[in-house]
Amino acid sequence: MLLKHDVLRGIESGRVAAVYRKWDAARVKTGSRLRTPVGLIEVVSVDQVDQEKLDQEDAAAAGFESVPDLIVAAGNRGQLMYRVGVRHAGADPRVKLRNTIPGESELVDIQRRLDRLDAVGGHGAWTRETLRLIGDRPEVRAGDLARSLGREKMPFKLDVRKLKELGLTESLERGYRLSPRGQAVLRSLGS
Repeated sequence: MLLKHDVLRGIESGRVAAVYRKWDAARVKTGSRLRTPVGLIEVVSVDQVDQEKLDQEDAAAAGFESVPDLIVAAGNRGQLMYRVGVRHAGADPRVKLRNTIPGESELVDIQRRLDRLDAVGGHGAWTRETLRLIGDRPEVRAGDLARSLGREKMPFKLDVRKLKELGLTESLERGYRLSPRGQAVLRSLGS
C-alpha cells in the first residue's frame, strides 16, 4: 500500500489514523507493518465500509477536509471501500542497522549472505559489483547505474533493495549511497 508523504507525516504525528482504499479485496492484513520513509506503520484494522455512510469525522481521521476528497484519494483499484486503521510504530530498524559497523564474525555472515544472493539471483555474482558501483557513484539514478551494468532498471532496483535489507545501502531522493555498514563491508571485501 503506497502512502503519500503528507499522509505519512500525518500518521507519524498522530493526526491521521485511517487510510481509505478502493480494492476488490483487502490488500493488507491487521498486524502487518509497512516500512516507510517516516518509519514503521502498523495496520491496526482493516474494515470494509459503505462509501455512502462516510462522514466528516471519517474524512478528518484520514487527514481530509471533506468526504469527496477522501473518496478521490481512495483510488479506483476495485469496487469495495476499505478503511485501514494505521498508527506509527517506531523507527525503521534498518536505520539503526545501517549505522552499525559489523564485527569480524558478522562480516563473515554478511559475506555468506551476499554469496547466497549471488547464487540465487539468476544473473551471476552481482552483490559486490553493485556495492562497488554505488560506492563509486552515489546519488546516481538507478536507471543510469543499471545501464552501466547492462541491466534493466526494475530488476536492478529489486536487487539493491535486497542490499538495503542487509543495512548496506540507503535510498536517496535520487539514487543510492552506501551506509556506514555497507562501507565497512566493502572495505572488508578489499575494495
